[in-house]
Amino acid sequence: MTQHVYLPPRVLSIAGTDPTGGAGIQADLKSIAAHRGYGMAVVSALVAQNTCGVRSVHVPPASFLAAQLESVSDDVDIDAVKIGMLADTDMVHTVAAWINDVAPPVIVLDPVIVSTSGDRLLSADAEDALKGLIPTVDLITPNVPELAVLAAAPLANSWVELLDQGREVANRYQVAVLVKGGHLPGNTVFDCVIDPVSAFDPVVFESPRIVTRNTHGTGCSLSAAMATLRPQRSGWVSALEEAKAWLTTSIRCAEGLRVGRGHGPVNHFAQLWGVA
Repeated sequence: MTQHVYLPPRVLSIAGTDPTGGAGIQADLKSIAAHRGYGMAVVSALVAQNTCGVRSVHVPPASFLAAQLESVSDDVDIDAVKIGMLADTDMVHTVAAWINDVAPPVIVLDPVIVSTSGDRLLSADAEDALKGLIPTVDLITPNVPELAVLAAAPLANSWVELLDQGREVANRYQVAVLVKGGHLPGNTVFDCVIDPVSAFDPVVFESPRIVTRNTHGTGCSLSAAMATLRPQRSGWVSALEEAKAWLTTSIRCAEGLRVGRGHGPVNHFAQLWGVA
């Protein structure tokens, strides 16, 4: 009798750090593990932050980012990549060159352009470089302000407006877009994946809004979950269905972690720990 051996997808996160473990690479690795993936990490920025905010950012030389990327791909067959914070133009170009050389089969980009408060996080040159990276990836996961920037449109105030912006971005960049309604008002949170083919007939998932301040790192965690699930599922829609259910549970069970005095992290392992 042959014993079945589970082969986890090997998922690389390229992102900044969070010393308190709720966002960035630390959150990505937890999310990857929660979805039965083997997580790897390349650091694009060292961030001194906690649940109350960011204090300082140190960006290593792009040559060191390239060395990290090459050290992984020279040795490991990568099944999926999640890209988070790329702080400057050199970083974006370095990652773009590496993607061109390695051609990972699944690439998810969380385009860190605008904070949820509306502050622009990149210089104009770096923002343009990041936009140039988008057509080379498979899925992007912008927040509401970032989707508005990419669509060159005002901030969406409704789910209908957000869908229109998602269609515009999917067609403009020829990429699948995870449209996330978490920052819109209302008691129900809608999410869907729009791609250039199914732009006008997306499958929309909904969940009740959970009133909590413990949402630190939700964007990082969701994009890492999508990258990990895609090699294991038939498409982006089935990956989103599972990732959204998991994230909803992780947010609902976050209070029990009691991490920090600000916006606490989600509970990535609520189901594993049996507290869901």
